[in-house]
Amino acid sequence: MAERKRQLVANELTEAALQLLALKGFDAVTIDEIATAAGVSKRTFFRYFASKEDVVVQFLADMGAGIRTELAGRADGEPPSVALRHAVWVPMAACGDRSDHAERALRVVQLILRTPALLARFLERQAQWRDDLAAELARRQGLDLAADLYPRLAAGMALAAYDAVLRRWSDSDGAEDPAALLDRAFAVIAPALDAVGPRAAGGA
Repeated sequence: MAERKRQLVANELTEAALQLLALKGFDAVTIDEIATAAGVSKRTFFRYFASKEDVVVQFLADMGAGIRTELAGRADGEPPSVALRHAVWVPMAACGDRSDHAERALRVVQLILRTPALLARFLERQAQWRDDLAAELARRQGLDLAADLYPRLAAGMALAAYDAVLRRWSDSDGAEDPAALLDRAFAVIAPALDAVGPRAAGGA
């Protein structure tokens, strides 16, 4: 129960912070405002997060965990392009539901992409996502992560597609359909993603 309560408070703080930051801008929001919006004290905020930036960093960490979990759960015989397309869609699902959630997701994405400090952390997190996805791809394909180029190249291509779609969706102010954009992006990289089969030759 204690852990459940802790997670609920963390979720409330994250939701309040992201809404305020997206609405007012990163520099304009104070920790006092976030705590008040979440219905907790400033002291409670600092039990969960060290700064406003840490709220966004944790949000990004959770996104990355969702991508790897989805990839790990895909059927082993599924083509890599299909498995990776589903995996990177996980953190983008809210972007395409045409509801208040999509509007909030758009503002959060724009906040991250347009705030240099947050963009730097986003790119830093993507590097970790790439390593995690590469490890999972190596396992799925029966490849040696240290010896084969494919896992890191494939993970990098999938995340480059993800990044390009997020930026295009953000620049269009939500007018473009992120699911359609992701399909188009993966249509470009799918042949390369699927060119290496299970247990391919080392160094492939």
